[in-house]
Amino acid sequence: MKILGCSPDGRHAVEVEAEAGVITQVSRLSTASGPRDLPVLAPGLVDAQVNGYAGHDVNGEDVEPGTIIAITHALARAGTTSWVPTIITGPRERIMHALDCVRRARDADPVVRAAIPCAHVEGPFISPDDGARGVHDPRHIRPIDADEVTAWKSAGPVGIVTVSGAGAEAPAHIRRIRQLGIAVSIGHTSAASAEISRAVAAGAHLATHLGNGIPTMVPRHPNPMWTLLADDRVRVGLIADGHHLPAETLIAMIRAKQPRGAYLVSDLTAVGGCSPGRYTTAVGGEVELSDNLRLSHLGSDMLAGAAATLLDGVRFLTRATPFTLTEALDLASRLPALATPGSRRALGRIRPGAPADVLLLDPDTVQVETVIVGGNHR
Repeated sequence: MKILGCSPDGRHAVEVEAEAGVITQVSRLSTASGPRDLPVLAPGLVDAQVNGYAGHDVNGEDVEPGTIIAITHALARAGTTSWVPTIITGPRERIMHALDCVRRARDADPVVRAAIPCAHVEGPFISPDDGARGVHDPRHIRPIDADEVTAWKSAGPVGIVTVSGAGAEAPAHIRRIRQLGIAVSIGHTSAASAEISRAVAAGAHLATHLGNGIPTMVPRHPNPMWTLLADDRVRVGLIADGHHLPAETLIAMIRAKQPRGAYLVSDLTAVGGCSPGRYTTAVGGEVELSDNLRLSHLGSDMLAGAAATLLDGVRFLTRATPFTLTEALDLASRLPALATPGSRRALGRIRPGAPADVLLLDPDTVQVETVIVGGNHR
C-alpha cells in the first residue's frame, strides 16, 4: 500500500509505504501541483482516556465485549486509532466486569487488540471531596488498596490506575502497584503538595487530566498543579476541548512540560459523537450536550464529562493557541503513546517500523478524509 499526503507543516509531499500492517518506507516527493494540494498526512491519534463514545459506555450497566468493539471502530472513524478504555469509580464487581469485557473484546477482534494497549481504572482510590471527586460516586470511593488492584489485573489488561496520592499509606501501595507493572497516575485529588511529592517518589509518574478533578478553590501556592507541573518525572494529560481548560491554561501547562511531558486526552463519555440534546449517562447522570460540544449537568453550568474527540482537541489547540498543527498532532499521537503502558513500537509516528495507522486530513478544516488502520482503509 502507498499513501500520499503532505506534512502537517505543509512544506513537503510525503509518500508512505506499508506492508503487513507496518510502515516500511517514508519518502519526501516533488509534485507538480505542490504539497498544499494534498491532504495532511498524520499518524492515527492515541487517546489515553475514553469512558465511552457514540452512545456506547465503558461504565454502563450493559457493557459487554461488543461495547468495546463498537467504540473502537467508531473512534477510528473520528481519527482515534488507539485508545485506552477508562473505568471510573464503582463497586469492585463492576470494575472487574468492565475489565473482563475489555479482555474478551481484545481476544475476539485483532483490530481491537491492536487498538487497545491497556485499560485505565480512574479511581476508586481518589478524594471524596467536592470538586476533587468530579462526578465519581462518593459511595464507592475507598482507600488505596494494592490487593484490589492485583485482583483487577486477573480480570483484564489494567495498565493505569488513578489515585489521589493522599495519606501516609499511599506511597507503600503505589510501590506495590508499580511492581505489578501498572502505571500510577495522580488525579481527582485534594492531596497536599508534600503528599504528592511522596507519591511521585514512590513511582506515580502520570497526572490524570491536570487542572480538572481538583477543588474549585485552591491555595495560590503550593497546590497540586504546581507540584505536578514542576516535577520532570511526571507526564500530564490535558483535556483540550475548550471547556475544561482555558486556552491560556493549556499554553502555560504545555510549555511548562516541554518537550515531552504533556499530552492531550479527550476524556470522552458515551455522549461524544451524539447530537446536541439531553441524555442520561452512567458517568454524569442527567446531562445536556450543547452545539459547541460542552457537556453540562442538566440545569447547571457544571461540566459532566467531555463530548469532544481528540481531533476536536487538536483543532482547538491550533485555533486558540500558538501551537502549530505539527505540535498539536504530536501531543495527540506520539506523546500519549509514550505515556501509555503496552503501546506498540513507534505507535503514533510516521516512520518505518511504526504501525500503519494513518490519517489523511483536510488541510483547511483538519477534518478526517481517510482513515487507515493496520494498512487497511476503514
